[in-house]
Order: sequence, then structure tokens, then C-alpha cells
Amino acid sequence: MFQQFCQQLINGISLGSIYALIALGYTIIYGIIKLINFAHDDIYMLGAYIGFFATTFLGLPFIPAIILAMLGAAIAGIIIERIAYRPIRVAPRIAILITAIGVSLFLEYAMILLVTPQPRTFPAVFAATVYHIGPLVVNSQQVVILASALILMAVLTYIVNQTKDGKAMRAVSFDADAARYQGLCSCCFRLSPVLCWVV
Repeated sequence: MFQQFCQQLINGISLGSIYALIALGYTIIYGIIKLINFAHDDIYMLGAYIGFFATTFLGLPFIPAIILAMLGAAIAGIIIERIAYRPIRVAPRIAILITAIGVSLFLEYAMILLVTPQPRTFPAVFAATVYHIGPLVVNSQQVVILASALILMAVLTYIVNQTKDGKAMRAVSFDADAARYQGLCSCCFRLSPVLCWVV
């Protein structure tokens, strides 16, 4: 029983690190602009499909496919913010919430229309190695997922706490109007585009 518990704990940590990254995205968006972006996980889905098609149809290696997936998801997020969220930034909170749900449903059903709801398996982009730690089994995919999640969390922590953009994001979260009056959005050459979209 204890061995089974430890094995499931390893599996849960690997899967939970993916959920943690998604939760961090939700938290950052809500913490800064007080928007529950229901389309956030659909952007992840879009990036996964871009990576899938980049590896299967374009034959790209793993790293270029991941970079292409991240760029595609980022561009989709920018377009959604410009078209759906920015025009109603000052609207009542319920209107923004309904818009976020609508964007989420639009992305889901558009992808069902384009690629069908047929489940797909991401191709094996690197050889899987199985490690035996006593009676426990850990594969290289779980190690890569956990290591990537920890690195991304550390980078995010550094950006938020140690950089000028992070300080500006915290200022917008604390008081968006005061941050806007301090000219954060007028300093676009010094701040990241993401911050300017937020402000």
C-alpha cells in the first residue's frame, strides 16, 4: 500500500506541475487586471495543437516546435485581448466575465470544427528512459515536466520580484489608476508589451 501511495505521489507531482503552471497564469491575470480569463486553458490547448502539427506535419524537432507553439499561443492571446477584452475594459465586471466565457467557447468549438474532437497523442519527441528507484518507477518525461515547471516558476518569480516590468505589474495590481497616472503606459520603450496591454 505504501509503495502504491509513493508511486501515485510521483505521478501526481508530475501532472500537478502542469496544472500549477496553468494556475499561475490564471493568478497573474486575475491579480493584475482582476479578470478571470476562462480562455486561458484554451490558449494552452491552441499551443498544444500548434506544437502537435509542427512535429507531425512539418517534421520540426522538439525545441523549434515548442518555440513555434509558444509564439502561436502568444499571438492568439494578443489578438484576443485586442478584439475581445480591451473594448470592454471599463464595462461592468459581469460583461467582462461573459465575454471571457464566450471567448473560451468560441476557441473550443472552433478547434472542434477545424480538427474534430478526435483525441490525439503527442508524438514521442525524445526517447523515454525509465528509472527504477527501488520499487518505484520514474520516466524521463516526468523528470522533464517537473524540471521545466520548476525552471519556469523560478524565472517567473525573478521577473515579478526583481525586474522593472515585475515592479510595474505589481504597481498595476495595487492601483491601476495610479500606475496609469504615473505614465507606465507612456513608457512603452522601457516596458514589455504585455504590461502596456494590461495598463
